[in-house]
Amino acid sequence: MTKFKLSILAVAAVVFLAACSTNTGTDSSEAADNRPLIATTVAPITSIAASIAGDRARIEGIVPEGTNSHTFEPSPQIAKLLSDADLILVNGLKLEDPTMKMAESNKKETTEIVEIGTLVLPESDYLYDFSFPKEEGKPNPHLWTDPSYAIKYAGVIRDQLSELDPENADYYAGNFTNFEKLATELSDALTADQESVPAGNLKLLTYHDAYAYFAKNYGWTVIGAIQPNDFADPSASEVAKLIDQVKAENVTTIFGSEVFPSAVLEEVGRATGARYEDTLRDDDLPGAPGDAEHSWLGLMKYNYRTMISGLGGTPTQLDAIVLTPTSSNSVVYPQ
Repeated sequence: MTKFKLSILAVAAVVFLAACSTNTGTDSSEAADNRPLIATTVAPITSIAASIAGDRARIEGIVPEGTNSHTFEPSPQIAKLLSDADLILVNGLKLEDPTMKMAESNKKETTEIVEIGTLVLPESDYLYDFSFPKEEGKPNPHLWTDPSYAIKYAGVIRDQLSELDPENADYYAGNFTNFEKLATELSDALTADQESVPAGNLKLLTYHDAYAYFAKNYGWTVIGAIQPNDFADPSASEVAKLIDQVKAENVTTIFGSEVFPSAVLEEVGRATGARYEDTLRDDDLPGAPGDAEHSWLGLMKYNYRTMISGLGGTPTQLDAIVLTPTSSNSVVYPQ
């Protein structure tokens, strides 16, 4: 056999081995992709779903962090995710109407859209306010800022994953138990630390009213929110009323959003002498994906300790909570 023929055979062997290697990799990837694909919307829901799913399901978020989830319009690329998803988890309560519309148009016939908030909140418990007036027909949808509702969200997700993937039902149940334990520890720490806030100071004036259910259940008072239901700046007369209210109620700190700077809140702070704390996060998880604090637990620990400190308390018990990564690295958070 000539050297030329040997070279041809050698090249053919390399090509054959490379093809085998490529096929093996593809098969492995496809095997991993046999896990259920779960599409979620806002980052807190994505985090809770990932905590329950662990490594047995793929979780992919839709709404980028730091985005106004009320006005978010999904891009055409999201239609592909929704058409591939085996389960679609949304908050409901009219939070994600454009995403819901796209999901209904593109999902597989067998795929269920689960409105978690709508399931766990009886209509008799709907809250309406400045940002969510009753005449508009959209209740305040921000249940996840209250640990008791976050636990209920996790329970719905556990049940849905168990129905979709019954072989791993015990695994999902175990992850739920762990999440429930951590959320309860957070709630207990908050309850203890809010006792350190001077009497009469548990009052919230925020950029966006994301704490209505939390305030009701933990004995806080929401005195107002800057962002009205149409997401425009409030009128001069509305701002004047807020200034008068802050002065009358001796509010010590007002809370803005770290992703939505508010000149109005700055003005209210200057006019009243209240401190303007501009780092509160409604649904933008701290840190980066993969970090321990980049989770629902990390989000709420940060927000609670920020509010407790801002209102004159000491978040000792909250600071003692240790954050550890609890969800699969395969979870996708759009940034």
